[in-house]
Amino acid sequence: MKTDEFDTLEQIFHFVAPKVREAAVKTATQLEQLGIRYALVGGLAVGVYGYIRATQDVDFLVGEEAFEHHGLLVTFKAGVPIEVDGIKIDYLSTLPFGPQMEAVFEKATVSQGIPIVPLEALIYMKLVAKRRRDQLDIIELIKAGINLKPIRHYLTQYVSDLLPLFEELVAEAENYG
Repeated sequence: MKTDEFDTLEQIFHFVAPKVREAAVKTATQLEQLGIRYALVGGLAVGVYGYIRATQDVDFLVGEEAFEHHGLLVTFKAGVPIEVDGIKIDYLSTLPFGPQMEAVFEKATVSQGIPIVPLEALIYMKLVAKRRRDQLDIIELIKAGINLKPIRHYLTQYVSDLLPLFEELVAEAENYG
């Protein structure tokens, strides 16, 4: 499915450093070649959904096939890039976020050939992080006009304990909008 609700990744790429753009594209290509399921998250994904901000790294949600388990030690599968031309690549596993996150890969919007995590899952991940930077991303997305109804539905269905925090951020966005 093509995103036309907000911006395309191509438009976002005009606002980030060329090295960041190239790192995202090269990493996506490499993950594809390795057979690893992935979806873009982080600052680039936030931009696609309406709040463009500078970012100096690239973040992906990945399936468990990105990792190798050696007893208690977990490493990346051979060939998974951790840096591209000086740009750090960060990965998040779906496991800590719950079984519903496995559906993210099938529901991802594709732009510039790169799957982008659905907005509801992105908001959920940012709520779980509980960092102020992530909360500010949510506030700015709300101010940009995202549809709150599907996010509330998602949170109610999977993680209702995060709904009060989300509502606090909605109120904050409305007060500063």
